[in-house]
Amino acid sequence: MSTPNMVDPTQASVSTPPRRRLAVLGSPIAHSLSPALHAAAYRVLGLNWEYTAVQIGEGELDGFVDGLTPEWLGLSLTMPLKHEIQPRLDTLDRVATLTGAVNTVRFGDAPVGEGDDSTTETAPRPFFGYNTDVAGLVRALAEAGMDRANHVTLLGAGATAASAVVTAAELGAETVQIIARTPGRADPLLDLGRKLGLVVAVAGLPAMAAADRVSDLVISTMPGDAALQYEFPAALRANTLLFDVGYAPWPTALARSWAAAGGRALSGRTMLLHQAVVQIRIFLANDPFLPLPDEEAVLEAMRAALDAADGTAPGRAVEG
Repeated sequence: MSTPNMVDPTQASVSTPPRRRLAVLGSPIAHSLSPALHAAAYRVLGLNWEYTAVQIGEGELDGFVDGLTPEWLGLSLTMPLKHEIQPRLDTLDRVATLTGAVNTVRFGDAPVGEGDDSTTETAPRPFFGYNTDVAGLVRALAEAGMDRANHVTLLGAGATAASAVVTAAELGAETVQIIARTPGRADPLLDLGRKLGLVVAVAGLPAMAAADRVSDLVISTMPGDAALQYEFPAALRANTLLFDVGYAPWPTALARSWAAAGGRALSGRTMLLHQAVVQIRIFLANDPFLPLPDEEAVLEAMRAALDAADGTAPGRAVEG
């Protein structure tokens, strides 16, 4: 016989999982499509998680991290924070170590002590740092039919350029030519190339226009609104895929020049999509290699969210 208003003992231990919080940090950050991508994935996965965008500028990261409460599970980081976070991290994955850039932080559980030692209640949680940009770029290129490149041309020497160099190595490249507005900024990329067994050369922007330039793939890490004084040869633009990691505004001036020559240019939206999938693997299991439950359904929901967010298909090609 049951008693009204009494708790069913079979349900007493069943409760709604606590809400977890995550965010993408950076400056500027209002344009970020990441909250829409993550929200779509969490719905498919049935996760009671909230992912927001938070404006955090240079020098403000420590104060933000110090104020995080236990429901926080992880962070996505854009510039200028990919380097600033590193003194706070307990471990780095291989790619983050190579590139020197961290775009994903997963917070571990607070250390558990033995006995009644109350000091463990305030023990710091371990912070795990990852770079998912390389995985995102490799997966995006594979989706575009590019899974091998012997010679890669890299335009730009900023923060994402290191991820592009590692991507070139993942594609089996032997040589990488870096073309930079300030060639001296590419010195760390030369060191990275040597570690990866690549032959790396660096030149200034005028080298773009060399008539005999050939390449299997061009990756641009330049700002999307950058105006370039020089132009790649028409034959190269017509026959070589351009992957521009920028996606706002789109098409970039560089992508338009590719289209004018009859070539194919892809935006960084597919990179954003695929690196977000790997981030969610990390947030869920602290493992970038463990696929999500029903990952294909998650990926398609994220694509639809990206379409809805800006009215274009993610990674949409500009073609002549």
